[in-house]
Amino acid sequence: MPTRVPAAQRALRVLAFLASQPEPVALDHIARVLDVPRSSTYQLIKVMIDEGFVTHLEDDHRYGLGLAAFEVGSGYSRQAPLQRVARRPLAGLVDDLGESAHLATLHGADVVYVLEERAPGRPSLVTDVGVRLPAHLTASGRAILAHLSKAQVRALFPADESFVSRTGTGPATLTALASLLAGTRQRGWATEDGDVTPGFASIAVPVLDAAAHPVAAVAVTYETGRLAAEEAVVRRVAEMAAALTRRLRGRPAEPANHP
Repeated sequence: MPTRVPAAQRALRVLAFLASQPEPVALDHIARVLDVPRSSTYQLIKVMIDEGFVTHLEDDHRYGLGLAAFEVGSGYSRQAPLQRVARRPLAGLVDDLGESAHLATLHGADVVYVLEERAPGRPSLVTDVGVRLPAHLTASGRAILAHLSKAQVRALFPADESFVSRTGTGPATLTALASLLAGTRQRGWATEDGDVTPGFASIAVPVLDAAAHPVAAVAVTYETGRLAAEEAVVRRVAEMAAALTRRLRGRPAEPANHP
């Protein structure tokens, strides 16, 4: 008979329950579903908030997953499984489009490039495996951030000083970022043009897990103005992201409109 630690077991049940919900929920609802006294649930969640695994939406009196929980989930995809699954499709994407492509995950307020496939004869890029870049400046980061809650985005960018710039362009305030992310969600795909490297642009689509959390993004980077058929590129990138999402038992995001 394995030894059980009730507090640890309850904490994991809270995380699993919150991950299964489409939106943050009230404390009473958590206590009722998990059959735990309200006072015990409050004390447990208070600790989980302090550790970053749960976030409290004070205006709504509700609780949802925090950034630490997201990091644990995305950590799974940063390790071998998602990279193994994505390596061959990413190479096929590069062959089809003739442009370089990569897979990136969110790490704090940055994206980390975990897989890179360079197209023959194309210029070198800054997105080598292991490189970190500010998420709000990259198409990959924007694709992921667009599927986080407003509270999670606020936690990542708590002040104007959080918005670093590489080329003097890109969102410099939370309001500007929120507007950009709203457009990204509406389209179903993200873009950036010159915010990372002058003369280069990117298109990215998120990869979602079974809880609809964005664990990664697939992106193609190209010289600005080089792509004549953006619509075809977006569809091809979206096809790969959807295939990876299905491998994670997730449901591909449905764009509100197509390019």
